[in-house]
Amino acid sequence: MVGDVYATLIAAAALWGAAAGLLVPRAAYRLAVAPEEAWRARCPAGHPITGPAAGWLGTPRCAPCDSGAHNGGEPDGAPYAPSRLLPAVTALACAALAAATGPRPELAVWLLLVPFAVLLARVDLAVRRLPDVLTLPLAAATAALLGFVALLPGDGGPGGGSWPTSLLGGLALGACYFVLFLVNPKGLGFGDVKLALVLGVALGWYGWGVLFAGAFAGFLLGSVYGSALMLRHRTTRGLTLPFGPFMIAGAFLGLLAAGLATG
Repeated sequence: MVGDVYATLIAAAALWGAAAGLLVPRAAYRLAVAPEEAWRARCPAGHPITGPAAGWLGTPRCAPCDSGAHNGGEPDGAPYAPSRLLPAVTALACAALAAATGPRPELAVWLLLVPFAVLLARVDLAVRRLPDVLTLPLAAATAALLGFVALLPGDGGPGGGSWPTSLLGGLALGACYFVLFLVNPKGLGFGDVKLALVLGVALGWYGWGVLFAGAFAGFLLGSVYGSALMLRHRTTRGLTLPFGPFMIAGAFLGLLAAGLATG
């Protein structure tokens, strides 16, 4: 019986992740611009991007391009590249978190965060930036949602989360990244500082040990990747690597480990 509940939970989380992941490519396309540029409002062929939420929600397809409206009636396919990888990554991440966390109330928060984390990682990989329109609201939303979870029955017992530590964790990790930014502003973007607020709040839910482990894992992954590039002579001095994806991956590993330990 318990096994059936877990299997259903994992399957539902995977389906949620796959569905949410289908919406990531369109948002990533619109957000992946240089800092001085406005968010993309048109497809590569020049058609306005329309749909729910002012065109932010939807699959990465352009109806006029699909219908051939711009080339004499011949369909031209989807112009802003649908991605099979992003929905797969989102689904796998959600399923893994469900398997590790189980039917604990904070799982709902993690599942809501995953699509945004994948979106941030994709944008950072594409244009080396983490948009404020995502990071700052996400930090506030994560803190508020975990505050609500802390009020639910069954939380706060052995292995339970701590909302005060969560808030302090966000401030602490954000402060650490801010210091690193001041020391080496060319090596670490201010967007990473804002992302640290989000990840610190999430990791801090499980305590300082998990916060340290998740943050350290992000640094370790980034260092390994940077070292590998240097060894293969694919990087030059002064090149800024996108650190956001490694921060997110480290936090993900921290949440997985914490979920397994407290389950």
